[in-house]
Amino acid sequence: MSSPEPTSAANRRHPPSAPRPWLRWGALALAALLLILGGCTTRPPERPLVVDQVVVEKSARRLQLKGDGKVLREYRVALGGNPIGHKQREGDKRTPEGDYVLDWRNPNSNFYKAIHISYPNEQDVLLARMMGDNPGGMIMIHGHPNYIVSDAVRREYLGRDWTDGCIAVTNDEMDEIWRLVPNGTPIRILP
Repeated sequence: MSSPEPTSAANRRHPPSAPRPWLRWGALALAALLLILGGCTTRPPERPLVVDQVVVEKSARRLQLKGDGKVLREYRVALGGNPIGHKQREGDKRTPEGDYVLDWRNPNSNFYKAIHISYPNEQDVLLARMMGDNPGGMIMIHGHPNYIVSDAVRREYLGRDWTDGCIAVTNDEMDEIWRLVPNGTPIRILP
């Protein structure tokens, strides 16, 4: 049998399995340093989206929300049942073309939320009068009809023009547009 190893003064103060005090302080300093430096690698909070223009391209069935000239959001839209050409009179099922303003909103419309487009403008009224017609009005951006509760029926509206001249999106998209687009935002509707 071998004799026990002599114990040194260092071994008596700190048994081999016990951590050294300098290791504990070093680990704490390293953790603090990582926390401090880790703050430098996080991204700054995102700026809120500011929509300053809405653009609708009828031929592409596309609505874009723009801010500082950049496209922030894009949606597929449904238009009036007779989508080609500028709206000329009430009941023609056309969506107007031109520059307007989104001037007020109706949370209780017959369609899921509705933001009003300032059609008709003076030129639209003059054109309709010259033709002996009423230019119509109440052109809106809105979601699906409120009386439809079935998701299967709502899906049937996708990919086809079904409004009387309005611009329609899905209800979820309308929630986002409602939140992001303030009253007074200009809208340009292109052929």
